[in-house]
Amino acid sequence: MSDNEPQRPRVEMVDPQTARHWIERGDAVLVDVREPHEYAMEHIQGATLIPLSAFDPNNIPDHADKRLLLMCASGVRCGVASEMLKRAGFVEMYRLAGGIMGWKAVGGPVVHGD
Repeated sequence: MSDNEPQRPRVEMVDPQTARHWIERGDAVLVDVREPHEYAMEHIQGATLIPLSAFDPNNIPDHADKRLLLMCASGVRCGVASEMLKRAGFVEMYRLAGGIMGWKAVGGPVVHGD
C-alpha cells in the first residue's frame, strides 16, 4: 500500500484482561456507549459516556498515542458505534469483548452509582 492510499479501518475485539491492562497503564481511552441510566448504575472508572442513542463521532475524546476502546453492556452496541466511527474516518479501534458483563466476569472493578 502506498502512502497516498487511505488506511483501511480496523476494529478488533479485545479480551477484558488485556483491556484492563491497557486501562491501568493509561494506554487506552475508554468510551462507554451504554445509556446514562446504565452508566449511573455501574461503570468502569475513567470511562467517557457517549450513549449510542446520541452517538456522535465528533465527541470522541482525544486519544492520540492511545488505543480507542469501546464498550457497552455485552459487546453489541459498541459494534454499532464502531461502524459509525469507521464511516467518520476512524481507522483503528477496539471493542471490549463481553462488555461490562465480561469485564465483571473476570473480576474487573466497577464504580457503583455516579
